[in-house]
Amino acid sequence: MVIKSSHPPITVPTGDLWSFLFQSKVREYPDSHVIYSDSSTQKQYTFEDVRDNAEQFGQGIQQQWQWQKGDVMALFVHNSADVAVVTFGTHWAGGVVCPFNNLYTVGELAAQLRSCEAKALTTHMANIEVAREAALIAGLPLSRVIILGEQDPKSQFRHFSNLQRTSSISTRPVIDPKEDLAFLVYSSGTTGLPKGVMLTHENIIANILQSATVDEGFTSWQTDRTIGFLPMYHIYGIAVLLLGPIYRGITIYIMQRFELGTFCQLIQENKITLAYIVPPVALALAKHPLVDRYNLSSLRMMHSSAAPTSVDIIESIHKRLGVPLKQGYGLSEASPGVSSQTWIGWNSPIGASGQLVPSMSMKFMDNGEEVTQGEEGELWIKGPNLFKGYYNNPKATAESIDLKGWYRTGDVGYADENNNIYITDRVKELIKYNGFQVAPAQLEGLLLGHPAVDDVAVIGVYSAERATELPRAYIVAAKAYTTGDELAKEITGWLHAKVAPYKKLRGGIRFVDTIPKSNAGKLLRRILVEQARAEASQKTPKTKL
Repeated sequence: MVIKSSHPPITVPTGDLWSFLFQSKVREYPDSHVIYSDSSTQKQYTFEDVRDNAEQFGQGIQQQWQWQKGDVMALFVHNSADVAVVTFGTHWAGGVVCPFNNLYTVGELAAQLRSCEAKALTTHMANIEVAREAALIAGLPLSRVIILGEQDPKSQFRHFSNLQRTSSISTRPVIDPKEDLAFLVYSSGTTGLPKGVMLTHENIIANILQSATVDEGFTSWQTDRTIGFLPMYHIYGIAVLLLGPIYRGITIYIMQRFELGTFCQLIQENKITLAYIVPPVALALAKHPLVDRYNLSSLRMMHSSAAPTSVDIIESIHKRLGVPLKQGYGLSEASPGVSSQTWIGWNSPIGASGQLVPSMSMKFMDNGEEVTQGEEGELWIKGPNLFKGYYNNPKATAESIDLKGWYRTGDVGYADENNNIYITDRVKELIKYNGFQVAPAQLEGLLLGHPAVDDVAVIGVYSAERATELPRAYIVAAKAYTTGDELAKEITGWLHAKVAPYKKLRGGIRFVDTIPKSNAGKLLRRILVEQARAEASQKTPKTKL
């Protein structure tokens, strides 16, 4: 059964993202209004600041680097108000913004730079050595590595603000919003290794309008203030820290990273009214004693995405703080928003992921057939915010998007009689740790490089204490090795030196005799997931299934 959004459809303008955000004649707030406030540096950008500095940066890379439409600007940075200037400046010059996790190792970053065919890399001094080594491995000239935030004390790398135009003559390239990319973000999609998700200008503009429509009439640039700690390399962070504020005019206080005390203090000091969070933060707000030290009464609403938040946690927050928490559902391939609860419908029903945003359709599928409403199946979606495809990967694109434009999300759930969405499981192998995507195949490929590992499968195991999934490896050890805690410690230490912190095997290692596989050799991770659940309920020893 195909279900369509109950909201009136949106009309997507025909221009590109720069024109939509910076040349609109219907913008409500003035040029002098502060949009981004950097809580770490105390730096602020008004709308006028962002527009003018971004245009200068765009002209600078165009004239000094001969930047071409479609060139990729990789971002390897922590949260900063400066990210807005580099992002929108790249768009001014017709470029594509490709954000990466600033916790990547040299090897991880180099692989991604090659994958996206980056023409430049923006980073910050704290990560300059990793960026430098990765650029050299990927063949990216160091002259194309620039920094934001603090200046390089050794003057070896240029600051982004020094890339100024050299001539008054500069012309923006013509953008085809339906075809040309605004962002290239990496996701594991339904299965396998990370893939570049191609998001066009039309995709991004559509989702900005879809999200704004759901909140229309409940927020105001004059009275509301929001806070953001979600990483700007994550599509959720891009949407709520960069794009939403500049479109709606709601000032955002940007945190470099989440820290509970700082988060609560900023809410108290700045009278924050809106907060975008993830389930582990919701858990802390519901239960951590530190929260009681702060006055969070200015909060009017919190919005949680990246994974479902339990009903118990939502009710606990409302009881403790008097703040409603509404949920949404999204994914990189949808730019990212698919559904959202409304302000007045946050608890009717509580715990749902809301209804479809405007101009979207969905259906739930099982073995190639549509299921009836209320039955569980894999969620398929369609809408103007749906991505163009996977970068340089037509096979993965064809496997994910059918001929009629339906995208298989890999998420399992159902819709109730009022079309509220509930996500209950995942078909895809992707692990979500604190909202970060961990590709099992990537960890398995690395683990097979250890001499003690004959075979391996990685799954996510849910931790109620942390309100997130934890990566766990099931390993068949080579005959020459004795299994046990010492070997597990050796392997985890070896792996953790090669991966970003969020990819660590926090769920531990289990040694097994065989890895379940199909006759065709495909890993049957679902069997391991079921065994892990049984182990958790029976509290069996940690070293064996």
